[in-house]
Amino acid sequence: MADALLQAAPWWAWGGFHAFVFCMLALDLGVFNRRIHAPTMREAALWSAVWIGLALVFCGLIFYGEGAQKGMEWVTGYVLEKSLSVDNLFVFVLVFQSFEVDLRHQHRVLFWGVLGALVMRAAMILAGTALLNRFEWMMYVFGGFLVYTGLKMLLLKETERDPADNWLVRAFRRLLPFDEKGGHERFTVVREGRRYITPMLLVLLTIEVTDLVFAVDSIPAVLAVTRDPFVVYTSNIFAILGLRSLYFLLAKMMDRFHRLKTGLAVVLAFVGVKMCIATWVHIPVQVSLLVIAAVLAGSVGASLAWPAERGEDA
Repeated sequence: MADALLQAAPWWAWGGFHAFVFCMLALDLGVFNRRIHAPTMREAALWSAVWIGLALVFCGLIFYGEGAQKGMEWVTGYVLEKSLSVDNLFVFVLVFQSFEVDLRHQHRVLFWGVLGALVMRAAMILAGTALLNRFEWMMYVFGGFLVYTGLKMLLLKETERDPADNWLVRAFRRLLPFDEKGGHERFTVVREGRRYITPMLLVLLTIEVTDLVFAVDSIPAVLAVTRDPFVVYTSNIFAILGLRSLYFLLAKMMDRFHRLKTGLAVVLAFVGVKMCIATWVHIPVQVSLLVIAAVLAGSVGASLAWPAERGEDA
């Protein structure tokens, strides 16, 4: 496993990337967002621009150090993961509404959620690339799963479910001392000498489970573009890092993008087919990027051009 990682990039590239990520996260929470507050639209827009700008700089380094092919793979992976991650935002809104989390506490929950996502995504990417490199036929399994997921999103009408009502959250409530009024400032509180978990920990748990479910779709989709673990991992992480700022930027406008799910379904089906036919038909990464960008732009444009009518299921 270590040999595969070092073949993709030298140790200093892996170490430098993680050092950069943790420094930025420390600055984000420890300096710029040290005070608990609800981010303004201007602040969210600024941080979104910062993360996108940093992603572009890193992409430029990939182009310079690894060539145009790897650079295009990175861009495609980033755009794909970023677009699929937007679907998470719809669920995040429901999670925070379900647990009645005040806007000023949501940033910290998403911050810790990103740290958990770093670990989970790393494990899933390593496992996925190892499986594809060892068992070539897994490419058809991943591709078929993506096609199935895309068709399911496209054809089946999703029923409204409470994201807080899952077996893991219910188990935590039953097995661990839980303080319903513990608030969203700490993960645990001490009452009369006894430690209790708070709703904040349950919110974080739900966010992590949600990210894990979405990663099952998004990571195979990026692996359809490239099997380079460094490209897959870094593009994935950069997309996730900017997700919190994007959430506060778009949280109040989610209902305007009611056609986006259709576009994401088409994208998943496309990359799934691309993965399944790769042995016989090679689709250049530039074509993949154009198709993905066109589908997403079309779904956003259709959402704005034909707003959802009242009562329509978005």
